[in-house]
Amino acid sequence: MTTATVATTLPVPSQIGSIDAYISVVNQVPLLTVEQEQSLARSYRDDSDLESARGLVMAHLRFVVHVARSYSGYGLQLGDLIQEGNIGLMKAVKRFDPDQGVRLVSFAVHWIRAEMHEFILRNWRIVKVATTKAQRKLFFNLRKNKKRLGWFTHAEAHAVAKDLGVPPEVVVEMESRLTGQDIGFDAPTDENEDSPVSPTNFLPTAELDPETAYERSDWKDHHTTMLYQGLNKLDARSQDIIARRWLSDNKVTLQELADEYSVSAERIRQLEANALKKMKAMIAA
Repeated sequence: MTTATVATTLPVPSQIGSIDAYISVVNQVPLLTVEQEQSLARSYRDDSDLESARGLVMAHLRFVVHVARSYSGYGLQLGDLIQEGNIGLMKAVKRFDPDQGVRLVSFAVHWIRAEMHEFILRNWRIVKVATTKAQRKLFFNLRKNKKRLGWFTHAEAHAVAKDLGVPPEVVVEMESRLTGQDIGFDAPTDENEDSPVSPTNFLPTAELDPETAYERSDWKDHHTTMLYQGLNKLDARSQDIIARRWLSDNKVTLQELADEYSVSAERIRQLEANALKKMKAMIAA
């Protein structure tokens, strides 16, 4: 069984119409007895029976909903959390061994939570607040231990650190990540001193550097001079073609030049290509 194979058979909120309708549907799926669960698990493990795997998944969808609701405080859609949890459930079914003497729900809860955790950390903030395994564990534990909206006091930070088995400074750092807000890189600023400052305002700009501005202007003048020197070394017809095709505001087409010079458009294209090639060679010399 692959995750994609089972996923196509599962009801999703977008297909049913609403998250409430989805929850109503999965709650109507009968729970499995121990004997039924063991039978389906062995049928899938021994015979790769996809219908048995589907039966195991369907009977536990309501449990995924229950777990997803415990993560409602992160500002993410319940339907998204449920679908991520369903992926974890399918991974658990794929790896479940009925001979270990545990129920599937006890085994699957770790896979379900793992998928939801990854989803929350990917989407809760633009900038990742936790990148290592230890930081991820601290992220979720700290959310549970934070009982009020204000910052931790010195005593609270030390108490939480002792409870979680980490240094106090790690707790303080993670708290700052949790309470920080994302700011748009090009966020508009106004005259209000209390308004957030756009990060782009802290980046250096070469526009205000006189040396860089002069160098850029001199380099542009040099290239312009070389361009016209190369143009002046062309024959009159080639000069006219280049000027009207590349330097004029009202550029003409190959066919218009062809009609004027009584040649084919392909001939004008060849003359243009040869003229540009000569100019590049003269400028590079």
